[in-house]
Amino acid sequence: LAVMLTDGGESISDIGVLRHQSEALGPVASAPTVWRTLNEVTAGKRKKIQVARARTRRHVWSHLPGGVPASKCAGRDLGATIVLDVDATIVVTHSEKEHAAPTYKRTFGYHPIGVWCDNTEEFLAASLRPGNAGSNTAADHIDVLGQAIAQVPANHRRDLLIRSDGAGASHDLLNWVTEQNRIRGRRVEYSVGFQVTAPLRRAIATCPEEAWGPALNPDGDIRDGAEVAELTGFLSPRMLAKWPDGMRVIVRRERPHPGAQLSMFEEIDGWRYQAFVTNTATGQLQFLEARHRAHARVEDRIRHAKDTGLGRLPSREFTVNQAWLVAVMLAADLVAWTRMLACTGDAAV
Repeated sequence: LAVMLTDGGESISDIGVLRHQSEALGPVASAPTVWRTLNEVTAGKRKKIQVARARTRRHVWSHLPGGVPASKCAGRDLGATIVLDVDATIVVTHSEKEHAAPTYKRTFGYHPIGVWCDNTEEFLAASLRPGNAGSNTAADHIDVLGQAIAQVPANHRRDLLIRSDGAGASHDLLNWVTEQNRIRGRRVEYSVGFQVTAPLRRAIATCPEEAWGPALNPDGDIRDGAEVAELTGFLSPRMLAKWPDGMRVIVRRERPHPGAQLSMFEEIDGWRYQAFVTNTATGQLQFLEARHRAHARVEDRIRHAKDTGLGRLPSREFTVNQAWLVAVMLAADLVAWTRMLACTGDAAV
């Protein structure tokens, strides 16, 4: 089933396309057999599949030529740091399905949340949720990140970076990430989008011009019309006390493109502001900001997942669609492993 999805299959009946490749793949199940198998995948069996995925991943990573690829941003790499990007997406359904619901985008369907490894492009973990599930539900983030960390081979969990957009900016999630640093031999950092609220706007207003420095583009060169500053020292201790110790608040300002809509605050000086928070204690602001913006690569990973099954959930039954999501993750693994183990040159990118 996972091979069929990597080959562009969109429905269970597409499994028949693989039948002419039986010499390479072995016997290919019929569509009714696939339906029956998906229907028999219980929560317990999904956990066993995840254990098998983690075991296979450990074997694959141990055989990667040159080791696990480093995550890159601003023309530099992050060394041995394993970067986990968490994000949610909307999957539209065009018929009634169990637990499908109206979404915040005024569509109808599901709102799955997933975690991708930026180093390897593997789809580590996911949770299928109703369409009306919250974007910033901390419990869902914590659950799927816990699953993702369990997928990372133990000897690569020493240095982790968790990235998220503003949906991850909750007290519970950041407290949970901070608590992970209590595990012996493990360092877990976060880089999470943060809403520009009234306290941040006041801090921006008091931030001197000399505190702003040029922002970087993905290649590490200076980006014209964009600047970065740290606001932590301009925020009230009372406000910071509500968040985990060591949290830094960094803001980026950029001249908007023609026709862009600005908030009333942004209309004052003509800059567009975006903020994020991190517990990384060292490093140039420009690099930390570029590292955070590299989270945008997850959108490409989501697009690939939708092209390999996530975009078309086959059943009216929620449990069958949950099993299908497991196959989608397996398909992403197969693509990533083939690229890293068997491809060279441009094909390996």
